[in-house]
Amino acid sequence: AGAMDIQVPDEPVVALFGRDATLHCAFSPEANFSLNDLTLIWQLTDTKRLVHSFSGGKDQLADQGGGYANRTALFYDQLAQGNVSLLLRRVEISDEGSFTCFVWVSNYSSAAVMLQVAAPYSKPNLNLEPNKNLKPGDLVAVTCHASRGYPEATVLWQDSHGSNITENVTTSQVANEEGLFDVHSVLQVLVEPSSTYSCLVRNPVLQQETHASVTITGQHLAFPAVALWVTVGLAVCVLGLLAALVYVCQKKIRQSREEEEENAG
Repeated sequence: AGAMDIQVPDEPVVALFGRDATLHCAFSPEANFSLNDLTLIWQLTDTKRLVHSFSGGKDQLADQGGGYANRTALFYDQLAQGNVSLLLRRVEISDEGSFTCFVWVSNYSSAAVMLQVAAPYSKPNLNLEPNKNLKPGDLVAVTCHASRGYPEATVLWQDSHGSNITENVTTSQVANEEGLFDVHSVLQVLVEPSSTYSCLVRNPVLQQETHASVTITGQHLAFPAVALWVTVGLAVCVLGLLAALVYVCQKKIRQSREEEEENAG
């Protein structure tokens, strides 16, 4: 007889970190099929490490690879209908990869299922350094921090107009002991009178996007606008008075000279 037809998903199975995942695998059993005739093996495609085994009507886990103990199960009530999917509990980052489903009944077939692990990123925190006494023209570092995501994020910065800011950005992503990433992205900007900057952290697998914004207000050391206009107005008045005084003094000096000339004549 020819090889059995096994159905597995074409696209990777996306599993959330810490949650349970189902790796789908199914076949169409013959009418007289008995579970005692079924041998099922799930193993890692590349290393051949045993993940789960079933034969003789029961689980055979003596050779199960380390790290999978008490984390795998089958859908036992659906095996007779050909559902040989694997339930993987408490998914870890290290679970990511290709799993092969081997099925033997009267003949043999196998197919691979890709598992993609993902974890959503936290809402970013934004910090300024320095964070006070900012003046227009000062250089300030805006730090965006998001944590416990997977896989690596794409980080986008936008200004007040929604335009992308790509220059002067330094981004680092470091995995913790669980394999989850912490993202640190630093934007260097020159302070303007008032500008808003937004940091967007995107998970490319989950299509999840979180963001945070900060508005930087640079305070002039010079007078505020109203006081400045008052000062300018006073200065104009003083200059006007000085000009008037000079004019009056010059006029009096001329008059005095004319009187002296008349008296001398």
